[in-house]
Amino acid sequence: MPRREAARLPAALWPLAGIAVLLLVLPLVALLIRVPWRDAAALLTAGESLEALTLSLGTALAATGASLLLGVPLAAVLAGSDGWAAPVRRLLRAAVTVPLVLPPVVAGIALLLLLGRQGVIGAPLAALTGVTVPFTTPAVVIAQTFVSMPFLVLAVEGALRGADPRYAVVAASLGASRWHAFRRVTLPLVAPGLLSGAVLCFTRALGEFGATITFAGSFPGVTRTLPIAAYLGLQASPESAIVLALLLLVVSVVVLVSLRDKWLRVGS
Repeated sequence: MPRREAARLPAALWPLAGIAVLLLVLPLVALLIRVPWRDAAALLTAGESLEALTLSLGTALAATGASLLLGVPLAAVLAGSDGWAAPVRRLLRAAVTVPLVLPPVVAGIALLLLLGRQGVIGAPLAALTGVTVPFTTPAVVIAQTFVSMPFLVLAVEGALRGADPRYAVVAASLGASRWHAFRRVTLPLVAPGLLSGAVLCFTRALGEFGATITFAGSFPGVTRTLPIAAYLGLQASPESAIVLALLLLVVSVVVLVSLRDKWLRVGS
């Protein structure tokens, strides 16, 4: 049998692949068909929609900033932990990966049990300072950071592992401190991976729903983000919900097109 003939896929796979494509594409096509294009601009700039959009952009940016501040050092620890620290690295990576597979509602419940009024940290915090975290705007940022930071950590870790360590060695030989070499040599080398991880982190934070509504609730102007507004709009204003869903879809597509396969290469 010729090699080309032997390499061809079995015919039975094509119908199943076609069904898979339809399952993934048809819901998006249905969304595009039902968009009220004439009223889209007015619905998007309506008071509640604009309020939810502004809140979502602000909290997603804050969550991305927090993820950069905390996630980059964590990624560096994961990338640089070899030898005796390898078991610790495996445990840390497992902890980082859990939010990726954890149901969002479970994440929200876990955050409530930690920071709620009767939570492990929330109860003494409220008793000592009178501060309560749930159902506030900071709660939205915390929920978004919890679910989105792993995307940045894994992307940056992959980039750090792929960077040539000889540049840092040369910098150290020239008298640079470890912090200076990391900040001025290593980070610029992994800038594309860092940017890809930050964009993925922002997009995931922008689309976060389950953990946010469980931990922060849905208060207009305070915790009602764009996905929550779209969900609630299905009952009160379906057309507004469709427009908000379209906006989230456009953001996702723009991110996908801009990154292309960079995040796949970084992750490998």
